Amino acid sequence: MELLARVPVFSTLESGDLERIAQLGVPRSFEAGQAVFREGDRSDTCYVVHEGRARAVREHGGRTLTLATFGRGDIFGELALFEDEQRSATVETLEQMSAVAVLGPDMRRLMAEHPQIAMRLLVALGRRLRETNERLARRSFQTVQSRVASALSEMVAQAQAQSASAPAEGHDVQIAATQADLAKLAGSSRESASRFLAVLERAGVISQGRGRLVVHDPEALQAYVF
Repeated sequence: MELLARVPVFSTLESGDLERIAQLGVPRSFEAGQAVFREGDRSDTCYVVHEGRARAVREHGGRTLTLATFGRGDIFGELALFEDEQRSATVETLEQMSAVAVLGPDMRRLMAEHPQIAMRLLVALGRRLRETNERLARRSFQTVQSRVASALSEMVAQAQAQSASAPAEGHDVQIAATQADLAKLAGSSRESASRFLAVLERAGVISQGRGRLVVHDPEALQAYVF
């Protein structure tokens, strides 16, 4: 229940609702680099990340596009709660990951028995859809630098939410991502993302290492988002 309470999609549910969903949950574990499901697979299960990280990707024109990353408390495959359709993207683990799986048919039976759960989930999904539309609209008018800063800011917010019980010292936030990961999320080339990250590093906003970024001043990062 504590894990499910962290999930934005379940934010409108009451404790009794969360308890009923928790009783449906099945623990699952995945090795690093494993595909949880692939684009085109039958959609019958959603997942809430307990530990570890994963990413959603799509193949387009011979390129792999990263759509989103997931960490503790994040949900993916949630449309399976409502209907059995083909998966719209592949989700693969970035490291060893444990998750709670909820089968779509089980969830639909629960919603049929308790219609208030369905209504509250629809409210939360509507909010999430509006936020996604607003983010996509903003990005369509952003420069490459602004898109990279936006993507990095989103990763900072995600890292802060996942470590809320044990905040990092000072303002530093460590991001477990490479320049290539960030470039894919921002829809830019790795070279363009690298040049902008170098600007941020010279300004003291971030520092870089192998496979990781440390954001020293999240507030200053927002100055590059417009």
